[in-house]
Amino acid sequence: MLGFGMLEVSIAQSILENYIQEGLASNQQLQGRVLDFDKGILALSEARSLFLPRVSFETDYFLAGGGRTVDFPAGDLLNPIYSTLNQLTESQAFPMLDNQRILLNPNNFYDVRLRTTLPIFQAELLYNKRIQSDLTAVAAFELLIYKRELVKEIKIAYFNYLKTVEAVRIFQRALQLAEESKRINEALFKNEMVNKTIVVRASNEVIRFQNELEAAFQQSANAKVYFNFLLNRNLTEQVIETQQTLPFLETLDDHNSFLQREELQQLYVSATIDKHNIGLTRAYLLPKISAFMDLGSQGFDWEYNNQTRYYFFGLSTRWNVFAGGQNRIQVQKARIDHAKTSLVIDQVSEQLKMALIISQNNFKASYSQYLGNVSQAQSAKRAYEDSMKLYAVGQILFIELLDAQNQLITAQLQENISLFECHIRIAEIERASASFSLNSQEL
Repeated sequence: MLGFGMLEVSIAQSILENYIQEGLASNQQLQGRVLDFDKGILALSEARSLFLPRVSFETDYFLAGGGRTVDFPAGDLLNPIYSTLNQLTESQAFPMLDNQRILLNPNNFYDVRLRTTLPIFQAELLYNKRIQSDLTAVAAFELLIYKRELVKEIKIAYFNYLKTVEAVRIFQRALQLAEESKRINEALFKNEMVNKTIVVRASNEVIRFQNELEAAFQQSANAKVYFNFLLNRNLTEQVIETQQTLPFLETLDDHNSFLQREELQQLYVSATIDKHNIGLTRAYLLPKISAFMDLGSQGFDWEYNNQTRYYFFGLSTRWNVFAGGQNRIQVQKARIDHAKTSLVIDQVSEQLKMALIISQNNFKASYSQYLGNVSQAQSAKRAYEDSMKLYAVGQILFIELLDAQNQLITAQLQENISLFECHIRIAEIERASASFSLNSQEL
């Protein structure tokens, strides 16, 4: 069974987790990134569709007059034969023919067909599909990168808000102490145990903490507005406050957790794209083979019968033999891009490792400072309580009481700041190590 303290921590984590999920679901900039990812998916589907047959319905109709002609001497060729046949048969069964002049341009001619084309082998299409697939992976990593950045920003904004809320409470308590001090000094003044200057100084302390409290209220309101902005909510909507304790950080000394960061994975995919680009530029060495088939009808005067219907099938091959060296230049440029990407991978790896180590060291420093501030706050509280008792019996001066009071307020503020600074450092470590769990279905 969970203890009460562990239950509070669990509830606090659950509330923050709910806010994170709300931000991931509603942040407008993230929604724009999701649309970019969806666009990449469509581009991949488009690349795959290039391997499928294409069917088109095509029609042609021709009217012609004039133009080139071909003379066909039908009369000169057949009339002597027909004349002999008529003499033999003693009839006119074979009439005489005129020479023909045939118009080359078809007149009143139609051609209606369904044309189907299919790429049989085109290396460019294959590499294009691979590149689009990898670009989709790059877009997915880009989306995850933004999600992780958003998670970090939401956490930091939430901790900053809680820090300002606690600062308001500290100044409220400080104002209560100052008002109590003013009341005591006014009573002592009536009994002629202190002079008027002490009362005025006590009143000024009340005014000072009223001003500090008002400034803290405004800072808290600004922090809430920014937090709600990240979640795409009403800017003045209420934010649930939780009690925060420092968790045990398992990855504090793990310097290799940066290897799972999407920025690095994205670069690995980019290197693969560069390899595909090299293959794409070398595709000129291979022929392009495609097939086509027409099913249709063609004839004069819109005639349609067995003689007009036809099919037409063919294969086409295209092979680039010479392009003035441009292809070799494109290959060399693609290889240079791949080499540059490899250098960037090494550089970014070191940068990400450095960022992780720095964030871990920053947490250690913040945590050490937090422990010191906790001890100082406890000591300052005891010192103030002792000073108040001593002042009530007239054993110390008012300025000494004010000094103890100011040290208490300062120590409490420093403890509050350092506590949430540790939480912010943990969020930075989580971002540097990509350790926050993002569900894959959110893509």
